[in-house]
Amino acid sequence: MHTFTPDRPHHQQQSLRFLLLYALAAAGGSAAYAPFLTLLLPVRVTGQWGAQGLEILSYTAFAGAVAASIANIVFGWLSDRTRNRRGWILAGVFVSGVLLVAMQHVETVAGLLAMIVLWQVGLNMMLNPLLAWAGDCVPDEQKGLLGGLLSIAPALGAFTGMIITYPGLAGGDTRLVLNAVIVAAMILPVVFFGRPRPMPHLVTAVHEEGRPVEHAKDEPVRRMWLARLLVQIAEAALFAFLLLWLRSIDGTMTDNDTARVFTAVLIASVPLALVIGRWSDKVDRPRLPLTVTAGGAALGLVALAGAHTGPTAMAAYVLFGVMAGIFLALHSSQTLRVLPRPGTRGRDLGIFNLTNTVPSLVMPWIVLALIPAFGFQGLFLMLAGLSAVACLLLATMPRI
Repeated sequence: MHTFTPDRPHHQQQSLRFLLLYALAAAGGSAAYAPFLTLLLPVRVTGQWGAQGLEILSYTAFAGAVAASIANIVFGWLSDRTRNRRGWILAGVFVSGVLLVAMQHVETVAGLLAMIVLWQVGLNMMLNPLLAWAGDCVPDEQKGLLGGLLSIAPALGAFTGMIITYPGLAGGDTRLVLNAVIVAAMILPVVFFGRPRPMPHLVTAVHEEGRPVEHAKDEPVRRMWLARLLVQIAEAALFAFLLLWLRSIDGTMTDNDTARVFTAVLIASVPLALVIGRWSDKVDRPRLPLTVTAGGAALGLVALAGAHTGPTAMAAYVLFGVMAGIFLALHSSQTLRVLPRPGTRGRDLGIFNLTNTVPSLVMPWIVLALIPAFGFQGLFLMLAGLSAVACLLLATMPRI
């Protein structure tokens, strides 16, 4: 059980063992939903309901996003109140795993929607306390390194999807079981063997002249929240519609070509995020990498708007994807730096999590409004504008 203990020196660093096991657990969090939502669920839905599959997947995406948004805040608040992150993580791993395996017994659309909502509740019972636990344990001097390690999560999540869908390894129902087992194997080691060094100064409010300093960082919090939301909207739009656009300019592009580009971006982002994150720790410049990568993402989107061939389009997407990947990984850890109230860290992270779920709700309407009138180029330029605003918000933000 994670407990709040008396003060210790602020210069103490967290153990490398905990950081590495935590990075593995964060990857397990990604593996808990990415393979299912991107691979297993679409195959199951289209196989069971045929032509209705796309419509049903839209319903499940909407219901799941709403459930995830609410559950993430609720369980963050509960983990704050109980001061027991590990207990909620364990419960979430168990509940989400059981519900994932139970998906094989769903036979109606209503049953599927209900199961998706319950599964998202169980999933976020684990995800929010897991991230909040890092805020309790990792000092500011290591948050850049933490962000670099967190960049591994999407890549390992995608790799998990490759494993469980490997031809001949497992059938449809067995894949669900295999997915749940892999997730547990990735998350449980940090819970039982991480043994983080206590960091009391991270879990008690700072006082100055007898008054708690709780509002000093409210402006950075708002800017960090909005900057991530803007970049996430761009990232979500590209992830959903890149293949369609590539095929519109190069009919030889296949889904495998796009998948390889996505994978290459994930792999390239990891070492760069690790190096940049560690550098930001050494020079104490946590904001600079976020500002530069948000600007780089905007340049990549401008290049996409001007691309007219498959190779130039892919090169432009690689620039955007790598910049956005580094930004999102480092932003996740630096968010923990700016949240001003340790006693409500889980709840506040739940509010930050809206930047991950809201884009999936608003992005389809943005795309439907822009593409018929202005084409993909208009969409890319608008998304570039969003990323540029994110860059400006961070560049003019007070030091964090």
